Amino acid sequence: MLGKPDAHDRVIGNILSRYITEDRGLWYGSGSYKVPRFLLNDIARYWRTMAVDLAYKQRTRGGAGFALRTIKLRISRKLIYIAGLLSCFTYETDLDPAQRRAMFDGGPLPVLAHLKALMMRSPLEIAAGALLPFPELDVHSEGLFSAYDDFLGLLADDDKRGRLKKIPFEDLPKDPTFKEAQLISYRFRDAVQSIFLRSDNLLGKLTIEYGVF
Repeated sequence: MLGKPDAHDRVIGNILSRYITEDRGLWYGSGSYKVPRFLLNDIARYWRTMAVDLAYKQRTRGGAGFALRTIKLRISRKLIYIAGLLSCFTYETDLDPAQRRAMFDGGPLPVLAHLKALMMRSPLEIAAGALLPFPELDVHSEGLFSAYDDFLGLLADDDKRGRLKKIPFEDLPKDPTFKEAQLISYRFRDAVQSIFLRSDNLLGKLTIEYGVF
């Protein structure tokens, strides 16, 4: 990591400490799951802020660069949100009941250390690690990562990336590069919905209970 890694480490630790130690529901709540709701709520708020920012830039920039920004919002920015959700679910997905009980009985430090170690990873690493223990979701996970790989390939193509930056707003419906990007974003969306918006798996249950309402 460039810059001052020690300072970065302290900042992350201090921020997460506030979320974890001051979340009374996490420590004393009667719910079935251990999920840091304050942290999850702010992660969701950040995701919504990115969506609002897209609309703001569309208005202030007259549509310039809209195609590239909207595809990023649908895929890479959404992955940031997904990684945040999965990080908040980690006490349920990474630990069995005995491990979870022992960790929380140890007080805030082990609970914080577990979350901090996870959040030092990239969003893609967080998603991959969280989905790996759910083989029943493999077909949807493969769809998610395949779409993301194609998205990265699209952005690595200088001609296509440059085209996405320049497409006039009114030309979007008929532009082949934007249509290609759209199809990738639809595949990513469908995979996400099949994983996180179904009640037949733990990730879906947690998302419906904590990430929707």
